Amino acid sequence: MNTNIIVVGIAALGIGLGGGYFIANGQQRTPMVHSMGSTMDDMTAGLEAKQGAEFEQAFIDEMIVHHEGAVAMAQMVLQKSKRPELVQLANDIIAAQTREIDMMRGWKTEWFGAVHHVE
Repeated sequence: MNTNIIVVGIAALGIGLGGGYFIANGQQRTPMVHSMGSTMDDMTAGLEAKQGAEFEQAFIDEMIVHHEGAVAMAQMVLQKSKRPELVQLANDIIAAQTREIDMMRGWKTEWFGAVHHVE
């Protein structure tokens, strides 16, 4: 797999996980910036130690969480913003990332026999 794609995916995941955590916990923006670095470090370290199918499954799991965070953030835009540009972006994010979540869950089931349980 192309190393650049993996690096970009991991970077996006770190941002999404850090953002999602602080949005869910009602934190201010400043702690999120600080925490994104440690979240990224933890995530990268966890993925670096894995190879093959174990890496692939962990990557998919982390990307699903990342995408779910992006969808949650976009839903907040729909509730709190009247700017047409942001509303359009939020709708695009919700559509694209929901589609990608479904795709990754399908791969996970097909490749690893793992079923995603909704909590």
